[in-house]
Amino acid sequence: MKFDDYKIAKVIKKEIQNLGWKRPTDIQFKAIQPILNGEDVLAIAQTGTGKTASFVIPILNAIHNQLEKNPSHYVRALVMVPTRELAEQVEKVFAQVGKGVDVRSRSLMGGVSQDDQITDLDNGVDVVISTPGRMFDLISQGVLKVDRLQTLVLDEADHMLDLGFIKDIEDLMRHIPQKRQTLFFSATIDKKIKKIAYNLVRNAIRIQISPKDPVAKNIEHAVTFVEMDDKRFFLENIIKENKDLKIMVFVRTKVRAERVVKAMERVNIEAITIHGDVEQKDRFKVLEKFKNNEVSILVATDVAARGIDIPGIGAVINYDLPEEPENYTHRVGRTGRGKEKGVAISFCSESEKILLKAIEAYNGTEIAVFDLSKQDYSAIIDDSEDGTDNWRKLIEEENKRAGTGNEW
Repeated sequence: MKFDDYKIAKVIKKEIQNLGWKRPTDIQFKAIQPILNGEDVLAIAQTGTGKTASFVIPILNAIHNQLEKNPSHYVRALVMVPTRELAEQVEKVFAQVGKGVDVRSRSLMGGVSQDDQITDLDNGVDVVISTPGRMFDLISQGVLKVDRLQTLVLDEADHMLDLGFIKDIEDLMRHIPQKRQTLFFSATIDKKIKKIAYNLVRNAIRIQISPKDPVAKNIEHAVTFVEMDDKRFFLENIIKENKDLKIMVFVRTKVRAERVVKAMERVNIEAITIHGDVEQKDRFKVLEKFKNNEVSILVATDVAARGIDIPGIGAVINYDLPEEPENYTHRVGRTGRGKEKGVAISFCSESEKILLKAIEAYNGTEIAVFDLSKQDYSAIIDDSEDGTDNWRKLIEEENKRAGTGNEW
């Protein structure tokens, strides 16, 4: 089936064609028609499968058709997302696919001034994409009115539950019409998610894509066993041997992210970081630099594992293994998107072997081990330009700075 075969507006088909999309992905093929039919949908689909377009296309088509009869703009669709980055990404897809129609979409998020957001809402918006905090701020102020809502989308629902937004989701139900279309998208499914989902959707079409293999097929995986204190040398080695590769590096904490960036600076590698303490306006600047290849190394915590859809990420490095096994899926999903090939390399210390087993159990497959001989392991450390583990070199450099010469 081709996009041309769907009964959607010609102007939307034209933009789909301009984007180079010819045939729907599996999730799009299974979801678009039921959504066009007005059905509720409960979809479980791994990251990178094109699920955003699967709800963007039918929502744009429905609102475009309504606007031709009634050109007044009010919030008809609400897409609830867990992170600011994902809000921006979803808004971008609405803008791309809806370029030829008069459907107004707007992302709402905290961390930035609400003034421009309020101005746009006052002028009339058809689709709102929002994180929970800012959404409720604006609802409580009476600026965001959702009493005429027709379609509710919960995107990355499992991540929203992980972040503790379950009460926000339940509270939202008091503000929106009971008679509505609900689209529930999640990369993973468990009892907790099922319970929430079935409380929201009604006689939903259930869609599950690759349930036995949550990781994209076009990603090559490998793990190598590295002592915690040696990881920076191995990261340096990979980057310097793959200078043209755009790489995303995942670490466990904000402090670790900053330390990795500093470690790369010491060996003349430019890297940038994104984590919870980075201001929102700076997050967007960081992502723009990474997207535009101004900097090819991005170090991130799991706050950025979802919502980043940047083409050309050739590799994901799990500098630290994630404590939640499903986060492995979300991390490595930043590479190998669509038809692109990707590589996922994990550094595993002795203390992280239990995390590795949990990841393999969750994915239902073992990750190939890249064995290093003791000689090769030592050579990677010895070849590093970082001398912070070499006490003799540090004393020599300090003596030079002090003007005392080499006493050894």
